[in-house]
Amino acid sequence: MDENLLKDVAAAALAAGADAAEVAFAERQALSVTVRLGALEEVEREESRDLGVRVLIGRRQASVSGSDVSGEGRTKLVERVVAMARLAAEDPWVGLAPRERLARGAPADFDLYDPTELSPEALEDQAREAETAARAVPGVSNSNGASASWSCSSWRLVTSEGFFGEHRGTAFSLSAQAIAGEGAAMEQGSEGRTTRWREDLPTPQAIGLEAGRRAAAALGARKIASTTAPVIFENRLAGALLGPLIGGISGPAVARGVSFLKDRLGSTLFSKGVTLTDDPHRPRGLGSSPFDDEGVANQVMNIIDEGVLTTWLLNSSSARQLGLETTGHASRGLAGPPGVSPTNLTLQPGALDQPALMREAGSGVLVTSMFGPSLNANTGDWSVGCSGHWFENGEITYPVTEITVAGNLIDIYARMIPGSDLVRRGSADTPSILVDALAIAGK
Repeated sequence: MDENLLKDVAAAALAAGADAAEVAFAERQALSVTVRLGALEEVEREESRDLGVRVLIGRRQASVSGSDVSGEGRTKLVERVVAMARLAAEDPWVGLAPRERLARGAPADFDLYDPTELSPEALEDQAREAETAARAVPGVSNSNGASASWSCSSWRLVTSEGFFGEHRGTAFSLSAQAIAGEGAAMEQGSEGRTTRWREDLPTPQAIGLEAGRRAAAALGARKIASTTAPVIFENRLAGALLGPLIGGISGPAVARGVSFLKDRLGSTLFSKGVTLTDDPHRPRGLGSSPFDDEGVANQVMNIIDEGVLTTWLLNSSSARQLGLETTGHASRGLAGPPGVSPTNLTLQPGALDQPALMREAGSGVLVTSMFGPSLNANTGDWSVGCSGHWFENGEITYPVTEITVAGNLIDIYARMIPGSDLVRRGSADTPSILVDALAIAGK
């Protein structure tokens, strides 16, 4: 659907009684293939074209979406959303993004689109190679399969304020899941990566070997007694520590007063050397885009700068409620009002690699798997189930399982030490992170 048709939908909404309108169009093609034990298990193909319309009448708003993008379908969509807006409750903070904040001119090219399109046969070959490599690792006894996928998506946005913007991107994914051991002693390991360009994806052999290695390394895992000890979160999952931070600085949460960080803007949360960057313009970034989902021009910013919390993450609505300006972090689907989210988060690396962090800590737990996190959003009290490895004198000694680590995130953030082993894996990347003296619940 081109720009003119989207503008026609916005104009039709105004003609039907809306004071303002926002029209989004998403198109997606995807293909995924899964194999298990060398046999083809599943092939899934997706093709979708969906339209979303949000309108405002005074301080009332409503949004709808649909896959019927014919002329008749568009007309029904507009009629329905305007009728819904007339019945909606008033919200004093609703509105489109300020005109002066909208992105202008041709969008920058962040190299998000790879024209390569993979066939089902090519994806099947990749998945089979990954699984074969995983099953060849000593100690691996079975497989939960391997998957390979390709997708291409595009997003177009028009507003009655005169904005039009579009961007498109591709994604290539490959993953494998291995099982080591037998019976009650079985352990699982997995590895998976997603990139914008096929050439940036690790080889199937590398994916499979890592999945198998992780499964085999967990064999013989022990339960340990409850204790207090240093904990290192490895780089592939350490970003989970920062998830509650992002939720806590979300403008809507702060405006509602349900954030453990609501009074911390401008204060020192981390040690001086810690910087967390959000970069919507990173070439080939999984979260990159030239504008946010309200059409606002976005920019690189240090959310944490040398330990200091510098900003909330704001869309237009939460910015109005807090008496501030949007930071270009609006995020939305085709239906519903905008929320907020970061783009490409990076915790800047420190000086020590993972082995050096273990030597620095002496003894403790290296966490390699996390599940079932729990957070009190008002206090910052946090806990998570973990498995990994116990280390002594900076050396891994044996795998551990069924433990829970817990603490208050304000205290945890103040004591965090980032490692140097940053790897670009997705849209939220961190090096390994050391936290001294965390409570560990075991047997």
